[in-house]
Order: sequence, then C-alpha cells, then structure tokens
Amino acid sequence: MRPIRTFNVTPALPQRLEALRSLAYNLHWDWDVETVDLFRRLDPDLWQSSRYNPVLMLGTINQDRLNEVTEDDGFLAQMDRAAQRLNDYLTNRLWYKKHRLTPVHGERYAYFSMEFGLTSCMPVYSGGLGVLAGDHLKSASDLGLPLVGVGLLYQEGYFAQYLNADGWQQERYPINDFYNMPLHLERNDRGEELRIGVEYPGRTVYARIWRVQVGTVPLYLLDTNIEPNNQYDQDICDRLYGGDIDMRIHQEIMLGIGGIRMLKALGLNPTAYHMNEGHSAFMALERIRVFMEEDGLSFSEALQVAQASQMFTTHTPVPAGIDLFPPDKVLHYLGRYRHHFGLGDDEFLALGRTQTGDFSAPFSMAVLAIKTATFINGVSKLHAEVSRAMFGELWSELPLGEVPVHAITNGVHARSCVAKPTQALYDRYLGPSWSEASPGASLWKRVHAIPDEELWRNHEQCRSNLVVTVRERLTRSLLERGGSARELKQAQECLDPFVLTIGFARRFATYKRATLFLHNLERIRKIINGDGHGRRVQFVIAGKAHPKDIPGKELIRSIIHFTRDEGLHQSIVFVPNYDIHLSRDMVAGCDVWLNNPRRPREASGTSGMKAAMNGLPNLSVLDGWWDEADYIRTGWPIGHGEDYDDPDYQDDVEANALYEILEKEVVPLFYDRDKEEIPRGWVAKMKEAIYFNTPMFNTARMVKDYANQGYFAASDRAQVLISQNYGPGKELAIWQSRLLEHWYDMRIEEILISDTSDLRVNQPFKVIARLQLGAITPEDIQVELYRGGIAVDGEIHSGVATPMIYQGEDKHGKSCYSIEVEYASSGLQGLSLRILPQHRYLHSAYDLKMILWANPDQVSIKSELVGKT
Repeated sequence: MRPIRTFNVTPALPQRLEALRSLAYNLHWDWDVETVDLFRRLDPDLWQSSRYNPVLMLGTINQDRLNEVTEDDGFLAQMDRAAQRLNDYLTNRLWYKKHRLTPVHGERYAYFSMEFGLTSCMPVYSGGLGVLAGDHLKSASDLGLPLVGVGLLYQEGYFAQYLNADGWQQERYPINDFYNMPLHLERNDRGEELRIGVEYPGRTVYARIWRVQVGTVPLYLLDTNIEPNNQYDQDICDRLYGGDIDMRIHQEIMLGIGGIRMLKALGLNPTAYHMNEGHSAFMALERIRVFMEEDGLSFSEALQVAQASQMFTTHTPVPAGIDLFPPDKVLHYLGRYRHHFGLGDDEFLALGRTQTGDFSAPFSMAVLAIKTATFINGVSKLHAEVSRAMFGELWSELPLGEVPVHAITNGVHARSCVAKPTQALYDRYLGPSWSEASPGASLWKRVHAIPDEELWRNHEQCRSNLVVTVRERLTRSLLERGGSARELKQAQECLDPFVLTIGFARRFATYKRATLFLHNLERIRKIINGDGHGRRVQFVIAGKAHPKDIPGKELIRSIIHFTRDEGLHQSIVFVPNYDIHLSRDMVAGCDVWLNNPRRPREASGTSGMKAAMNGLPNLSVLDGWWDEADYIRTGWPIGHGEDYDDPDYQDDVEANALYEILEKEVVPLFYDRDKEEIPRGWVAKMKEAIYFNTPMFNTARMVKDYANQGYFAASDRAQVLISQNYGPGKELAIWQSRLLEHWYDMRIEEILISDTSDLRVNQPFKVIARLQLGAITPEDIQVELYRGGIAVDGEIHSGVATPMIYQGEDKHGKSCYSIEVEYASSGLQGLSLRILPQHRYLHSAYDLKMILWANPDQVSIKSELVGKT
C-alpha cells in the first residue's frame, strides 16, 4: 500500500537524556572511547545488534530502560561528561587558526570522494580508499580545518560478505535505512527537502542532500533514490561500484557535477577543491561552465581559474585501475559541455587524453583530473615515483624525476584505530596530545619509559579480546547459514589466546597474494605446528573480493579448503564480512601484521600503519608506506625492494624469504621469555613500532601536509586570479594563448662554453647562450642550464637545472643568457639548455607542460674563451 503521506519519526527521549541525541548525531563518538562506552552501557546487546549505531539504538530501545537511566546518577554523570567533551572538542580546534594567519575571505576546502569509511554503521565504503577519506575528515576536524566532504549516499552501499558451505564468497546487500543512521536531511527555508538537478541525456536527475557531522566537518552526500526519478536513476545511488560502465559514468557525473551544484545549493563557495581519486573529475567541467555562463569568462580563462583551486590525489599504481570511458559515451553523456565551451569533439576529448592526437584513445578520468589541477600527489614516496612514470607522458619533454607528482604519504586516524586500553596507556605515559603530536615532538621519547610488563599485559588482553571477537563472529555467521554442530564447535574453539598470531586483512585482489604463506605447504605446516618445539603460530585472515573478481574469490576458497583438509581450523581462521569494527580488533589483537603484495602495486596500504600504532611489528614486502618506514627496527622486510619480471619466480623467492623470517627471527623472538614470561626483545620492537610509526604515519601529519602544500596555496592562488573581476586570470589566459602560438618559433642558436679541456671537480666554467625569441619576450621565459652525469644510454637522467641570467640583446638582436657553473662529481658529465614558461600568475613552470630543449643538431656549440662575449 503506497502511503499518502510520510513522517520522519525521531526517538522520544526524556528531557534529561536529550544530550544523547546530540552525541549520537555527531560521529565524534566513533573516536571517543568514553562515549562509545556510554552507549554500550545503555544496552550492550542492542548496541551490538544495531551494528554500533547509536541513532538506531535510541530509536528502538525500550522506553522503560530510558526511564530507568534517568534515575541512574552514574550514567547521567558519564553522559554529562561526554556532552561536555563534545562541546569542548567543537570549540577548541586550534591548529588551523594558529598556522593559517592570513586566510582568504570565506576560506573553505571541498574534499570529493566516491566513498567514505567512517564507522561500521555507515557501510558506504569498500576498503582502504574510503577509510582513508573518512580518516581525512576526522583529522581535518581535529585540526580545525574549514573542510567539507562531498560524496554519494548509497542505498545498499557495499556488500556484506558471507561464505557458503564450500567457502565461496557470497554477497548480500542490506538496505541502508537513512532515517535510522547518524544523518541529517538538509532542508530549505520552507522546510522542504533541499534538492539539486543534474542533466543527463533526455532528462534531469534529482538528488536530495544528507549531512553527516564528523566533529566540526560536515560531510554532504547526494541521494537519487527519490521521485520523480525513474527506477534507473534512483539506482545511481544504489550500490558503490555496482553496475556496468554506464552506471559508473552516471555515478561519477552525479558526484562531480552534482557535487558542485550541491555546494552551491547549500550556499557554500569553497576556495579549494580536492579530488580524492579521479572519480569526481567531472567537477572541473561544471566549474568551467559556471565561470563562463555566470562570470562571462572565455573557456581558456575559466580553465585557468578552475585549475588554480583544484587538487588531485591519485591512489592507483597501475593503469588498469584508472576509470576509462569510450569517447562516444563521454560525448553522449557530456556533449553539452563541449557546446558550452565552444570546442570540437576531439578538442573536448583531449581534456581526458594523454596523446591528444590519438582520436581513438579512451577518456581518462585521471588525465582530466591532472589537466585541471594545480597540485597533484601520490600517497607514498614510492607511489609518487610510480605515478610519475604512469603519467610522465603528459610532460613528455620533462625528465622523469621532475614530473610534478608530489608525495604525501597516507596516514591513519590514531584515535579511531588504537584500542581503548592502549589509548589509555598512551594517555597515561605520553600525555593526551599524543594522537596529534608531530614527528620529533619530545613526548615520543616517553614511549621507551612505558614499563615492559604493562605494555605486554595490555597487548595480551587485546589478543584475548580478538580471540573472543573472532569466535563470536564465526559462530554468528555459521548460524546464519545453518552450519553443522561440528562447525559450530570448531568455531567456538578456534585460536589460542597465547599463541603468536599473524594478521592479514585487505581486499582480496590477486596482486595482494593472500595465499603466499601457503606457497610451500609442508613448510607452513611445520611453522604453524611449532616444528616440534611447541612454538606455534596462527593466522587470522579477513577481506572481501569484488563481486566480479572470480580469481579473488578463488583465493578465499583455497584458504578455507586448505584449513579443512589439514585440520587446521584452530590455527587458520578466515573471518567473513571484514569491516571497520573487525579491523580495529585485528590491528590491536594480532602480534604481527603481514602484507605481501607484488611490488610496486600497493600505492600505500594503511592497515599496517594501524597495526604499528597498536605496537605490532609489520612483516611486509617493501611497497607503499613500508618502503619508507624504518622496517628494520619496527618489523621485518620481505626482500630488499626487488622488482621481478617473472611472477612465479617472485613468488618462490618471497615465499621462501617469508618462511625464513618466521622461522629464524619472528618465532624465536616472540617466544624468548624471561622468568616473568615477558618477551623483552619483542616488547622492545613493539616500542620502536610505536615510537617511529605513530607520529609519522598519522592523518594528523598527513592533513597538515595537504594544508601546507595544497589547500593554503590553492586558496591563495585562486583568490589572486579572481581578484579585480578576474583580471589576473584573464591576463594569464591571454598570455598563455600568445605563448602557445609562438612557442615553437623560438630557437636556441648558439652556445659558447668557456674552456672545455678536461675539467676538474669544482672548477668553474662559463656558458653563454644566444637565443632567437621571435614574438616571445625574455619576461615570458626562464632559460636554464641542465647538467649532470651521462648514463650508459648517453642521456642525462638526473640532472640539475640552474637558471641562466639574461644579459640583454647582442648587436644581431639575439637574446643572450649566461651562467658560471662547476661540476661537483667526476666522471663523464654533460650539459644542455632548456626553456620553460614563466609568468607572475603561473603557479609552476610545469603547469603548461611545455619545455623546449636545445637540439644538438640545430645549435651551434663553440668551445672557446667567452669572457669578453
């Protein structure tokens, strides 16, 4: 029966308990362990069955229980303290105010992401990208940054995983009840739902706006599951990463274009826009359109202004991970922008192509993001190197090391991932500010003052808690699928709380090699069983394969089958339906965190950072973040950063290395106990993991990096370009057009080198260059001498560029530049000249992706004394 009217019914709370409503609707509770304890205390069973959702819990709890706690002075005192902590938190976020002394007027940063992993009761994330985005918002709140999140609200979200009797992954898509989640429906002044519309071919799709309050940061999510949208359009916000390529482009149009329109409908005008992955890159098209239609800018002017305030973070270490759309689909869905911009088909498609002359090439969302961004970064130092190689063609004349993809290594939100008793331990010995303290802060030295006994007993308790959690989860999943009595008994006896426990939890993609530890079955059996010494090892494994990833599902099934065939149900446990809640138990309760991807395909990896913050040593291939960590003192490296052409050989080598480390280092160190049963060497390694990794691989540090390197500069730059009725932006666009027209008319005609007989290290010599600039002026360019060692292929790969000094024109009208330099190293050295653009409003000489090198076949090179020239 279709209703004639609907009502949103909110929980009825006694007046004395109204503070619970405020606490429930701000996700600050997710990383405030005392507030979590408050809700758990209200009704422990309901807290768990509600999926740790305080809003749902308050809406379903027995009224008698609410009346009862109004008379419980202890509960009320705890509630009042929680409310006061929230109020103090919201009003005392000071880092931004202290470090951004002259913000632009109305400064605000918009952070766009396809998914946000914030807490278990909001399953609108799939894995690491989403959890990273959620942690980004939490730390932005901690630091007081004026940031807003932008995303989509999925009715079914990402799937819930369960295993059938054969160990094959199955998917369920539970319906998200938005009205019983910590969400606010945004309304206009008349109390009506605030909606936006986005044009798709032949129709307009509408979306309403929900807000999640993440501390001080609002996260706005679009929801198309409303009338008057047709069923297909309602399903745009149905499943995360669901459907075919048409559904994906529908979602990304709604995220990018709809996200910009949503911000406008909310009255928000951000000064910087951050694309977390390329999914939201269509935002650039909408922003350019708005600048053209509402502010009268030309396409080139609007592009300059939009680019000035946009940033792009890539998380993808392989080309196959980038969203690519066929040209005809892009023109079908977004062709109206081509007409708005006054571009031809191929000119428009060139915005998303590396090789603009390849008219059959697909449209890349990453390329669109790069071409419309002022700041680009990878998510670890190694990933930035990989990304420079992936996208280096966009700067085809630039040495690979200079490709402007920066590195901001990911981090994790400390208060969200460190176990409650461990947080209390750190609070006690390091002080309450440890979770946001910078690397090098004096408090980190206090880690070594934590008593070994206290740290170890705390960790043993975390391991015991993990064992209880795993047994409960396995039992619950078996009951749901009708498991046998024997299976239920095995689940209730799995794992030993006193045995060395290795954790492995991540997406089950084949390159992550979840079954590498099973490479040699005889050897791993001995390791698990203690090889006759009683020093046993057990594994806790979790993770989801994408519903369409059959090889990933095969990996899960192979682990299940091996465990059954070998009777190792007590020692190898696969825990279904990995989520944020299970992750927190695993990174706190395991002893070692294992990660063995094929290098360099792990862009960053964050679960290992969470483990390290809890004192776990990592055992990992040198990929992602681990490649830049102190992997000797805080864990063990698998290999030494080698790359392999033969994956089978790689598996042989790295599996053997894994076994060697387990047999000779990990197991002996863990079981080497003193008379008090404390493994002193192991505890020392735990302390090193905390000391080195917690301050460095922390979103407090990460978000500060984004602010200092990206948000502040982008806001300032955009403010300059839009000032004086867009005067600087227009000037820059006109200059760029003139430069492009005449760039290749320039000639480097003559280079004079002062004395090229054999040079000694640090011996100065002079270089003079004569250039024919044509219509370009010396103010338009910077001329650089590029020098360095000659590699075996005859090229300079890692040279040093030094600006030359303009000396004026000679009698022939040639522009003269000079410099005196020296070589700091011996051996075969070389030099060249290059020309780059420069302008007072240009963010970087690399922005235009234009560079002109001296051509040895066209330049007159003279070796003579040039002091008088």
